[in-house]
Amino acid sequence: MFFDYIVVGAGISGAVFAHKIATQLNKKVLIIEKRNHIGGNCYDKKDENNILRHIYGPHLFHTNNKTVVDFLSQFTSWSIYNHEVLAYIDGAMVPIPFNLNTLYKVFSPELASRIEKKLLEQYAYNTKIPILELKKSNDKDLQFLADFIYEKIFVNYTAKQWGMKPEELDSAVTARVPVFIGRDNRYFNDTYQMLPEEGYTALFNKMLDHPNIKQMLNTDFGEVMRLDDAGKLFFLDQPFEGHLVYTGQIDELFGYKFGELPYRSVRMAFESVDAEFYQTAATENYPNSYDFTRITEFKRIHPVNSSKTTILKEYPQPYVRGQNTPYYPIFTQAIQERYNQYQAHAKNFKNITLVGRLAEYKYYDMDDMVESALEKFETLQKSVGK
Repeated sequence: MFFDYIVVGAGISGAVFAHKIATQLNKKVLIIEKRNHIGGNCYDKKDENNILRHIYGPHLFHTNNKTVVDFLSQFTSWSIYNHEVLAYIDGAMVPIPFNLNTLYKVFSPELASRIEKKLLEQYAYNTKIPILELKKSNDKDLQFLADFIYEKIFVNYTAKQWGMKPEELDSAVTARVPVFIGRDNRYFNDTYQMLPEEGYTALFNKMLDHPNIKQMLNTDFGEVMRLDDAGKLFFLDQPFEGHLVYTGQIDELFGYKFGELPYRSVRMAFESVDAEFYQTAATENYPNSYDFTRITEFKRIHPVNSSKTTILKEYPQPYVRGQNTPYYPIFTQAIQERYNQYQAHAKNFKNITLVGRLAEYKYYDMDDMVESALEKFETLQKSVGK
């Protein structure tokens, strides 16, 4: 069959793009996916306990973008879900992000009250302050608070997760671990917080259920496609004159010509526990103890009648090409400059669109990936219409 478009990767970005090409442009599109399933890291399936597992770690949908919600709502009904996270600090579980409730869990009432007053004098209520910004405060009590959070919650967790000190990372990463000046214990504060009623895999199955879309799973891009030195694309050794939408690793696409881009990976360790519940919150973080960063209990995310429960422990590790999964791009100035070389090189190829976390070397939340894919499709649609 002749294909007008080839999409590499069946994760969020690739699936959204393939759906829009098939429905809005009415063109034939082939999806090439190296895994044996669609959905990318959002892939989920039920285990022997009838509990829906998120195979690549917990994915909790949250957004303020109604356009994204409206788009995804074509393929799923929703269950309202507000995620809460606890952290194991000095022998107790306390709410995070660190908030005004957490103050009174870890400090005496007198000290907590004094710090709360000073926080509210300097910062607006219901706002988030990056921990590294709070550390710059000249007030001795706020300095004490910043040092406490930094040492007890932030620095060791960051070292485990990223393999480096917080100061070595881009502020876009460190800003994701804020102090919340409020009493909302929810991990996210977005307007829309929910889960696909039948799971993410069911959502993507519906998104890709179209006669213009064909899938080639268990297939690595390099097995069936190549990009020659002149910038021409080949599919099954035949020239491909259509458009390539690429969601994989950008350095791999261009043969690592500027060097490899580093990532962090995670070893996912699932356990079936012979108990109704294992912990009190869906996710509990362990910043300072143990080699894993957090434990997620999926029965608390997707309630189901079962005498057993399923937990996931996450062990961060370096990404090694061909051995594990690249989850998180690493953001430092030197690495960003290397990515910029790839990005500049990619502009030489008018028939290639790069989209998604790996292709754009960017930490995207799920809603951001949908938004980016929709925007990039609109750009492509306008160029096709010229």
